[in-house]
Amino acid sequence: MPQPANARRAIGDTAFNDIRRVRAFTPSLIAERLAERRRRPFITEDGRLFIIAADHPARGVLGVRGNPMAMSNRYDLLDRLATALALPGVDGVLGTPDIIEDLALLGLLDDKIAVGSMNRGGIRSSEFELDDRATSCDIPGIVSAKLDAAKTLVRIDLSASRSVDTIEATARSVTAASEARIPIIVEPFMCRRTHGHLANDLSPDAVVTSLAIASGLGASSAYTWLKIPLVAEMERVMESTTLPTLLLGGDPPEPERSFDDWSRALALPGVRGLVVGRSLLFPPGDDVAAAVRDAAAIVHPAAQGEKTR
Repeated sequence: MPQPANARRAIGDTAFNDIRRVRAFTPSLIAERLAERRRRPFITEDGRLFIIAADHPARGVLGVRGNPMAMSNRYDLLDRLATALALPGVDGVLGTPDIIEDLALLGLLDDKIAVGSMNRGGIRSSEFELDDRATSCDIPGIVSAKLDAAKTLVRIDLSASRSVDTIEATARSVTAASEARIPIIVEPFMCRRTHGHLANDLSPDAVVTSLAIASGLGASSAYTWLKIPLVAEMERVMESTTLPTLLLGGDPPEPERSFDDWSRALALPGVRGLVVGRSLLFPPGDDVAAAVRDAAAIVHPAAQGEKTR
């Protein structure tokens, strides 16, 4: 369970009150803060990225392991993000505009990558979950806010006609990102409904198939990155694409095993880093800083004197 609010505070009450005042009285300051933030290249010398994901709440995903409302307290979530973003080796954050804007108002995005999450319309467990529309960021908004990249999810159920709408929308987003020269991270899954629940197929063949489909979306793949789960036969999976690929974290039942799995997968050609949220922001033992440091050391081993690709 999360610690009491006063047990771990990276952000004081005054800062939260300031966010509320800006949002109520001077909302134009949000765009100004985003425009003024100090930016960095999307990818640097070691060719790797470590991004903290925080776009789950906007799709109604608030649970972490046994706590179904773990991410429901915005103060607590922002506090955990502040702890993570302050640590060496954390390249940036993935979030919806509300998260990105709060972090900008807190002054936490200087020299960090800000990735805008696009399609959050597929609310978990809804009848329309596959109709995953871009109800959050869009490419013009990402360019206007001077964010650094976009991210979109495309789930494909071969038995559901609605899948083609999401596929088409994803293709349009990829084309728009390429025209704007904005990296776009595409997260593809083959999936199916079982007893009314939409489940991702994590078999190697299904993941390879999803990558093949995602790699071909849009008028150009020049700015397309992939975001994929850790599965069996990762060597074969990574041989199915030449696109730069990031590993997602999800909500693993045994988070401590993930570090070894990530380390092995990061040695594969084409794997460029991690995009992890819940398992690091809400780790067993609740030591956010320790969990994030351990993951950062895996992604950026050069900081410990190891060679990188």
